[in-house]
Amino acid sequence: MTGLLTRAEQAVSTTTMAREFGARLKQVTSTDATHLVIFKDNEPAAVLMGVQAYQAMLDELADLRAERLTTERLPSLNDKHTVSLEEMEARFR
Repeated sequence: MTGLLTRAEQAVSTTTMAREFGARLKQVTSTDATHLVIFKDNEPAAVLMGVQAYQAMLDELADLRAERLTTERLPSLNDKHTVSLEEMEARFR
């Protein structure tokens, strides 16, 4: 959970969240906060974030997975199974 909270304003209790949901939702969908950590019984229970922040996180995760896959496959790359850019472009004309 490293980096979950960087400021105290990012923490909110479940009770406060229930009472102030509209205001808290507005907080994460505007530029005021990237996310809110919702605490229950003094423990982090959930994270509320806007759709843009969530999509950005998913995009970054997909990029990292593709990069890892590329790094894993690169050592097995050989010229026998490699196609040049020109050959690939010719296949799709």
